[in-house]
Amino acid sequence: MENYSKARTEEQPSVCPFPSLPPDTPEVRVKDGSKIRNLLRYALSRMEAKPRPAEGGEDDEGGEAVEEQEAAAQPLCKHLIFTATGKGVSKAITCAEIVKRRVKGLHQLTKLLYSTVVEVWEPLEPAAGLDSLTVSRNVPAIWILLSREPLDCSEPGYQPPGRYDLLWAESLKEEAGQRTGHKRKKGGGGGGGGGRGWGSGRQSGRSRDPGKGQS
Repeated sequence: MENYSKARTEEQPSVCPFPSLPPDTPEVRVKDGSKIRNLLRYALSRMEAKPRPAEGGEDDEGGEAVEEQEAAAQPLCKHLIFTATGKGVSKAITCAEIVKRRVKGLHQLTKLLYSTVVEVWEPLEPAAGLDSLTVSRNVPAIWILLSREPLDCSEPGYQPPGRYDLLWAESLKEEAGQRTGHKRKKGGGGGGGGGRGWGSGRQSGRSRDPGKGQS
């Protein structure tokens, strides 16, 4: 491929694995270069009820206040989809977990599949008589459905509400226990070591010179 350069990359649209959803269900497409902050701002605006921000506030930056006001005017959705391919899969999972932590009681259904990416390569020297090449690749893709309404628990990839909260609470308890145990070990070892050293020194001094004062 040293005589070719990549001209363009086209990702063929995948068929949604959730056919029973309403047609107006918002879909958040996560890419490798997407910022999690921007993705969460849109997702939470469609799933989380927030009070309307005050006009002319000091925290407004550019058009963010206008975007939040427009999102607040839209009705809250019962379903939300995160989609990603390739390197954006891990970022989509992170966004879904954060949304579940902010919006309580969400059901989750995850589907793993493959998406087709078509790459078009053009020759570096057209006069050499080389033809353009079209390469198709299958890349892993993920579809994450978050729903306020109950989902079919027999479906593979289903997660009930509250599961993430339990795991989060257990990790916090383990972290707090490790910190407490580390402080106790550090404080108890210093005091005990000094006492043992002083006591052993006094006993050894008495046993070495038992009759020094009698001469």
